[in-house]
Amino acid sequence: MSQTMMILASAHGGPLFSIMGLEVNSITTTTWGIMALLVLVCTLVTRDLKIIPQKRSQITVELAVDTLMTFLGSIMGSKEKAMKYFPLLGSLFFIILISNYSGLLPGFGHTPGLQAPTSALSFTAALAIVVFFSTHIQGVRAKGLRYFKHFIDPHPLMLPLNLMEELVKPLSLSLRLYGNIYGEETLVASIFAMAPLFIPLPFMFLGIFFGFIQALVFTLLTATYLASATAGH
Repeated sequence: MSQTMMILASAHGGPLFSIMGLEVNSITTTTWGIMALLVLVCTLVTRDLKIIPQKRSQITVELAVDTLMTFLGSIMGSKEKAMKYFPLLGSLFFIILISNYSGLLPGFGHTPGLQAPTSALSFTAALAIVVFFSTHIQGVRAKGLRYFKHFIDPHPLMLPLNLMEELVKPLSLSLRLYGNIYGEETLVASIFAMAPLFIPLPFMFLGIFFGFIQALVFTLLTATYLASATAGH
């Protein structure tokens, strides 16, 4: 167990190198790799698109995007509304999903330079802050200054509680995602250190399932916040 904790400590430790005074750690390098992968995949699957899909890659991507958009539309009230905010929602879903799954790859979590970004609170907090500001910006764009009226509903005395509720949302988003992924990574690494052959496999399969669920929950909550902030009444 002590050996496992030492491995995790080294992987989650200090910076690998610095660029112009900015420290680069394993989270940063893995995030760069995921960003490059997403850009490459998006570039490849959007080349030579057809109105009637013929390539398997286009069919697969369109099916995945349409399924996710339909699901989010059922939450937000209409598919058109989900389509409007899908650049944000889709980006969050896919980057969180790939980040979660990266921790299941060999070497991730106990090799310097390779760590699932969502296993670090700094990464999940950054995503939650993006959601926080995006929600309020879209609320103001949809309703104008009337948007801030909901902070004093149903009574001005509710202002402190409503403000606290808004501040708790990004905290809840970041801690939920971070806690689940970090706990899963620690569990798999501990079991792998004690029994490195086949025993960790069931936990890795569970990790695939829960990684998808956590990405979906984060995106679902974001869609709920956006729908509430931009609702007509």
